[in-house]
Formats: sequence, C-alpha cells, structure tokens
Amino acid sequence: MRTSFKRAAIALMMAPMALGAFPAMAEETATAKSSEDVYEQLDLLMRVFQRVRSEYVDEVDDKEVIEAAIQGMLRSLDPHSTYLNPEVFQQVRVQTEGEYGGLGLEVQMDNGLVKVVSPIDDTPAQKAGIKGGDYITHIDGTSVIGKTLTESVKEMRGPIGSMIKITVVREGEEGSHDYEIMRDKILVRSVRHRVEDETIGYLRITTFNMQTGDGVENSIKELKAQLGDKMDGLIIDLRNNPGGLLNEAIRVSDDFLDRGEIVSTRGRRRQNNNRWYATAGDMLDGMPIVVLVNAYSASASEIVAGALQDHRRAVLVGDQTFGKGTVQSEIRLGRNGDQALRLTTARYYTPSGRSIQERGIEPDLYVFNDGHRPNLRREGDLNNSIHNEQSTVDRAGEEEEEDPKLNPIAATEPAEGDAAEGEAATPPVDRQLKYAIKLLKDMSALPTPQVADAGPHDEQG
Repeated sequence: MRTSFKRAAIALMMAPMALGAFPAMAEETATAKSSEDVYEQLDLLMRVFQRVRSEYVDEVDDKEVIEAAIQGMLRSLDPHSTYLNPEVFQQVRVQTEGEYGGLGLEVQMDNGLVKVVSPIDDTPAQKAGIKGGDYITHIDGTSVIGKTLTESVKEMRGPIGSMIKITVVREGEEGSHDYEIMRDKILVRSVRHRVEDETIGYLRITTFNMQTGDGVENSIKELKAQLGDKMDGLIIDLRNNPGGLLNEAIRVSDDFLDRGEIVSTRGRRRQNNNRWYATAGDMLDGMPIVVLVNAYSASASEIVAGALQDHRRAVLVGDQTFGKGTVQSEIRLGRNGDQALRLTTARYYTPSGRSIQERGIEPDLYVFNDGHRPNLRREGDLNNSIHNEQSTVDRAGEEEEEDPKLNPIAATEPAEGDAAEGEAATPPVDRQLKYAIKLLKDMSALPTPQVADAGPHDEQG
C-alpha cells in the first residue's frame, strides 16, 4: 500500500515537469525540422547545379553559374544587397576613394534595366546629356536584361579614351536614345562652392566619398573668407546626390550642428544598433541654411537633410527625397578578403525617430522647377523594397494625409527667363535655387531669435 502511494506521489510530482517540458521539446522539434528543410533545399540546389553542368545545351562556366545563383538569392531580398566579386570589389574601393575610370554614372537595377540615379557632375555621361531617371537598355548594342548590376557596371567601365554606346529610354518620351560616349578618368570632386547673388554661399555635394568631409570644411572656410560679414546664409545642394559613406554624412551634419543626435541605425543584431551625436561647434555659428533636395537625393544625403531638418537647423526646399533608408554592411569574403557581400543589416532613423526607408524626407517647402510635381520613381517603387513600418505617420506623430500639402506659391510662380510663345527658348531657370536665395535673403533680415523658426512645420508647445 505504501509503495503504491509512493509511486502515485512521484507520478504527480513528475507530471508538471513533463508538461513544462513539452513546449521546449516542441520548440526543439520545430528547429530540427527547419534545419532539415534547409538541408533539403541546399541539396536541391546542388542537384540543379549538377544537372546544369552535365546536361545544359552548351558548356557552362561553373564560377559564373554559382555567382549568378548568389546574386539571384540576394536580389530576392531587396534592391541593395549584392555580391562583389574580386574585380568589382576593387572597382568599388577605387570609387569610394574618389577616383575610377568610366562614364561617371550612379546607377541601380530596376525591373531588369539599369536605372540612372544621377550622372556625376563634369563627367562624360553628364556632358553627353544622360539624366537622372533614365533607363539604360543596351550597352554597345547588347541588352542588359538578364545581367546583374555589377556585370553592367563592368561593361560601362573600360580604358580611358575608348568609346562606348549606350541606349537609353526616358520616361515621358517615345523611343530610345543612343549615346556614344568616350570613357575618361573619373575624378569624383564631391564638393563645389561659389557665391550666389553677392551674399549667399552655395555648396554643392555630389556624393559622399572619402574626400567629402574635407571638401565641405574647406569650402565653408573659403566662403567665409570671401564674404566675411556680408554672408547672409548658405545653400547646401543635395539634389541628385545618390549617397555614399555613412561616416562622411555624419561628419558633414556635425559641421553645422552644435549638439544632439545625428542619426541612428536599428537592425536584428545588437551590433547593428548605433547612435551618432554631434560634437560642439557649428562652422556657421547659427547662420541660416537652406538645403535643396529632390527625388534623387538618397541615402547619405537623406541622413544630412533629416538631421538638419529635425534640429531646425535648416529649411528644406524642393521635393520629397528618394527614400533609401537601409544600411548595407560590407562583409569581406575569400581567403584574401578581396571579395565582399553587401548585405542590408539595419534601417536609418533621423534624430526624431523617423525611418527614412521607402518614405524619404519631406521638404519644408515644395518647389518644382517645371512648376508642377514630376511623377518619379522612388525606393518604394523598386522590386522587393523593404517596407517602412512608419509610412502613415508624419513627423508630429499624426496620421498623414495621402498627398502632402504643397506650397501653392512655390509650385506655380513664374520663372524669370521663361520664353513666351513664338520667342526663342532660353536656358531653363533653376526655380529651386532662386527660391532658396530669396528665402535666405528674407531670413537674414529677421531678428536673430526668429531665424530658427523659419520652417512651416514648426509647432507650439
């Protein structure tokens, strides 16, 4: 009797333990099943590869087939994850340092075609008339469809002085355009400056490479030395700037901020969660700034625009930016580290916590050079673009209307120099730049405490 009672007590004590173990056992079983499925898929991939090697109508290059499989896997994730083989990796390194040979185009893959993000200033492509938003369909008569972006970029680069023909399709125009361009040594001068209307400093940043920070700081010093006390403000032109190095974008933002967060990144792994802050010192000591942006301002340029806007340090003028708000980590591969995987590992966030991805940065004042808002493709229109979970929330935390409210004066005011019917056409007027100059002139006349409250999105609290 005692033995039976003892056995029953032990069974009752063990029951909760067994029940508690079921979820853990179930989780382990699910994990094992998932791993088993992965191995089955890898086995399937190898069997397909072997079939291609042995039975395809023509002999294939094993290396090319495997590389294509890798690129296909990464392309299925998002538009910006990619594999850099040794040759392309070396080209990317040269470009990042600010010097390479080719046409001078910033491009990305879109719907199987090579899309021009923007031509770099003073390069063969820009001089030939290639525009941001153009689609390259053929290179030297061969279609780009079916090729990777890295393959197309490789074909566009070549010996200095050699000719290349690219075929371009432009939105809103019928047919295609052929451009014969001579390759040249591309020295990426990422920063230019000049004086506008006698008292306004103008700073053009075309890309963020290893020379950008020094270029910006030297340009500011030269503008201040040239204008002295007459300087009424600064225009930072980020239009058609496709981005570049994160640390250079942080450095440029820090040049005009005295304190506060510049940008943060958030990803799945803790090592990808970071925040960067401004250090003391503003090169312009609070002088008014206007930042020009458009639909082809992307990535690093959006970080700078978002940081200056959130801190009320600058007024943004132009159009909504591209919306490329993801971080690509470069993971070295190979025994010699001469190849790499560019993998999307995090999202960018502005100081107020706004995600840049897919949505971009909205300007404070919408101004369009043609008098109306162009219908342009952005990050959200690309295949497999990563969704922005904040896409329906504006900067104030309120629900956003479907269409942003545009500034009616800025969007429709006539531009000086527009030709009347029957008159000879004159060079197009940069309305956005003219509006920025006028805005800075007006801001410089305000009492100092009011200058910081120039943006239309200011809130009372």
